[in-house]
Amino acid sequence: MRNTAFETLAGLPYFAAFFGVSLLLLTLCLALYVAITPYPEIRLIREGNAAAAASLGGAIVGFALPLASVVVNSVSLLDMLLWSAIALFVQLVAFAGVRLMVPAIGQHVREGQVSSGIFLGAVAIALGLLNAASMTY
Repeated sequence: MRNTAFETLAGLPYFAAFFGVSLLLLTLCLALYVAITPYPEIRLIREGNAAAAASLGGAIVGFALPLASVVVNSVSLLDMLLWSAIALFVQLVAFAGVRLMVPAIGQHVREGQVSSGIFLGAVAIALGLLNAASMTY
């Protein structure tokens, strides 16, 4: 039996819905993350601050990893939204945890200390990986 183009594209509305919601959630994560950091990451990145880029880049990847896992394992958009909220919460807690360990991390990133940005980004990615793995059931 041969699939027609229509049958092959039958899942396109689901793809569009999940992909569109994923992009909105990624944008929301970015906005919230930038809002809680004590430094203007976007401005710093525009000025060439590699520490800010590493920090924010890690946060984006750290959220995208569990978000991808959620998309794969969700049974509905509501299910996706609920688990994505948990993934977002983990990323925000990751930043707060690093600030507790290294209270001057905000100043370090603002000053362009790449080691601080890399550390912050690595923690975000590591927690994102663990978060993603924990969401596969």
